[in-house]
Amino acid sequence: MKSTFRHLEKLGQVKLSRHFQMRQFLYSEIAMAYGIPNTPDDPALAIEAGTQLCENILEPLVEAFGPIIIRSGFRSARLNKFGNEHGLNCAKNESNYAHHIWDHRDANGHMGATACIVIPAFNAGKTDLESWQDLAWWIDDHVPYNWMTFFSKDNAFNIGWHEKPQRLIYSRIGKPHWVKRYQ
Repeated sequence: MKSTFRHLEKLGQVKLSRHFQMRQFLYSEIAMAYGIPNTPDDPALAIEAGTQLCENILEPLVEAFGPIIIRSGFRSARLNKFGNEHGLNCAKNESNYAHHIWDHRDANGHMGATACIVIPAFNAGKTDLESWQDLAWWIDDHVPYNWMTFFSKDNAFNIGWHEKPQRLIYSRIGKPHWVKRYQ
């Protein structure tokens, strides 16, 4: 147990970018509630993918809007599988490789990482953007994202980086629908 703590402590201290450390992405309510460690199988790949997510996607958002809240980030394959099998808002592992599962490449061998975030300044009405759609199109114009999925609760949304970005926008607000499907 002590060695797991030391490993997580060291992993958590890894700086991914100016404003983010790995520890911000390791917390999981599922892990806490069910006692499942949220540790990567391949820490080097998780760090590399997380660094790309932070430097290319999250840092530009922080620069534009101020601090962001990470609601969900990295998920181990074991944790994600448990969440999927128990109806805890996790997609199947195969769908989450190179998304929330940062330490496994997708079926095409590509690396990626996703985080679910909230932008407090947007929620407080302290931006020039009036709706989640305005936010989505602003990001589409300014950030090299892979995929965004918007949720109604707290204006949270998944946003990811990927080696081969698809630049898709999906909404789960109201009836789920594609906002931007293929270029």
